Amino acid sequence: MSRSSRASRTTPSPSDDELVRPFVHRTRDSRALHFSIHEVQSFMRSDAPDALALAYTRLMMGFLLWQPEPARIGLIGLGGGSLVKFCHRHLPSSHLEVVEINPHVLALRDEFEIPADDARLAILQADGARWVRERPEAFDVLMVDGYDYDGLPSALATQRFYDDCAAALRPQGLLVLNLFRGHPHHAVHLDRLRRSFDDAVLEVPDGEGGALDEAAGGANSAVFAGRGGALSTAPLNDAPPSMAEEAWASLRADLDAVRRQHARPGPHRTGSTRLRRAQRG
Repeated sequence: MSRSSRASRTTPSPSDDELVRPFVHRTRDSRALHFSIHEVQSFMRSDAPDALALAYTRLMMGFLLWQPEPARIGLIGLGGGSLVKFCHRHLPSSHLEVVEINPHVLALRDEFEIPADDARLAILQADGARWVRERPEAFDVLMVDGYDYDGLPSALATQRFYDDCAAALRPQGLLVLNLFRGHPHHAVHLDRLRRSFDDAVLEVPDGEGGALDEAAGGANSAVFAGRGGALSTAPLNDAPPSMAEEAWASLRADLDAVRRQHARPGPHRTGSTRLRRAQRG
């Protein structure tokens, strides 16, 4: 979603009337969801509505390297539904539960060819921070991409939210977030994640957005956080059994980027230094 350098929103959850209405920019070949003309929230190719057109969304699918066939996937933030559509089509054994706070975004569901609810898909209007608190050990994978007009809502970046995300995952579950590296509190957000996940956090920059410019802001990154040593194992090489080769090929370059970042030394592979000290003590 949004590539925004605006500060996190600190006000309480807004009412429906207070939420900004997005608009759709259409061309002959594409549709894009915007809150402002300067930032693209979601992008869809008309000839491939289920494809992941933006690099950060393909990076977020890196969870497949550790969770190739998740039974339950939760998503906070619908946008144009890119991740929802891809998972619904290419992970037929997965059940998806999606929450979106903005009813004006939900109203564009048909515009972006998001499938109707069925036995495997449920999309509802809800506050993501409150919703995840009510889902103890519910998900194998939890994806967070909840940007709005003002950027990253502060409720989706607190220590409590990340703690709740960890609690909502099953053992060996993975949290995947889209974070803007140019956010003034990006380092704080990463530190909170490390506290919630005993340092098992892996950040993979989105090369599509270019190198981070400390003065002007920078690109997005996909951030993976694992429970129970999920990230300490080597990433898989083979496609999920249920995924078509064409879909897997569309992710290959970005999954390779996740593998390269994972191969670097760090606590995401070796476990928490805090946890190891506690075990020794």
